[in-house]
Amino acid sequence: MNINNNATRRRFLAATAATASTLSFPHAAGAATTSRIRIGQIGTKHPHASGKIKAIRQLDDLYEVVGVVEPDLERQREMAQTDAYRDVKWMTTEELLNTESLAAVAVETDVRDLVASAMICVKAGKHIHLDKPAGPSMSACRELHAEAGRQGVTIQMGYMLRYNPAFERLFQMVQNGWLGRITEITAMMGKKGSDSMRRQLEEFTGGGMFELSCHIIDAMVTVLGKPDKVTAHNRRSYPDKDSMADNQLAVFDYPTAIATIRCNHIDPFGGPRRHFDTIGEKGAYQINPLEPPKVRLALDRQRGQFKKGFQNVPLRKTTGRYDDEFIDLAKVIRQEKELAWNSEHDLAVHEAVLLGSGMPLD
Repeated sequence: MNINNNATRRRFLAATAATASTLSFPHAAGAATTSRIRIGQIGTKHPHASGKIKAIRQLDDLYEVVGVVEPDLERQREMAQTDAYRDVKWMTTEELLNTESLAAVAVETDVRDLVASAMICVKAGKHIHLDKPAGPSMSACRELHAEAGRQGVTIQMGYMLRYNPAFERLFQMVQNGWLGRITEITAMMGKKGSDSMRRQLEEFTGGGMFELSCHIIDAMVTVLGKPDKVTAHNRRSYPDKDSMADNQLAVFDYPTAIATIRCNHIDPFGGPRRHFDTIGEKGAYQINPLEPPKVRLALDRQRGQFKKGFQNVPLRKTTGRYDDEFIDLAKVIRQEKELAWNSEHDLAVHEAVLLGSGMPLD
């Protein structure tokens, strides 16, 4: 999805405007759709799993959590003692998918198992929230989206920055043309990876670019679309300890822009340094840090409420990191709107993630 052109900008603006309106009034459902949506979760091992189930359970006017699947019994016992999973009903995948009136499943397994688990749900006719990234296989990702199309169900990827108020405003400003033609995106996500994290991530040759910076690659593709060329630079800083790619740069070439995405897992200040800068011929929009977001805007002339020159940008308050994802998904399931990010976009993102991570396409 490229919002850096007039036609797509108008279509995306309509979709995101609908999203914004539903997020402003999350409980204003029509009389025919007042019953709670029955939802379950498969897996607890994804880094976002606990946060996702917590968000869903807190939205108890929208969702009824029918159960959670975790085949690893030791892990199940461990998670049952946490606040996020306390008192949930544990069940098998078959039991979950055969639950009466089940509408959706949040897929929160290990990354390697995400797409296979999602495919089972999609074939059962369930909408899914699929956490990121969409596995190491491009062909498997394509097959999943093709099956979702045949089944008429929605795949919502777990890229939470889509609903971050700083990114929402960025997308609107790009759509409105306030920044002019986009010429540059410079972004970074990093952290200081522990030894256990490094062992987990070395399973994938794409390292942190694949597992973490996929969030900002998604935002890049939202603004600029599918890149023409991708060049990956991966460095493995501790080859005597492990094979993890921990210091990475990806360059994405576009007809009128160059985007650079970094991921650094040996940065002790990787969290607070996370940023996403978008530069156009008429302005610049700098998000730093990403969470909680702060925005610095520069314009070549007055635009709406914003003056010429540099200024801070006010942002709406959020109730939780993942809440808006599931508020939006409820509107989609109730057929009150379409998801703003379609399969074409998600496939373009996943190809860019794999190539930007130096991983092969199959």
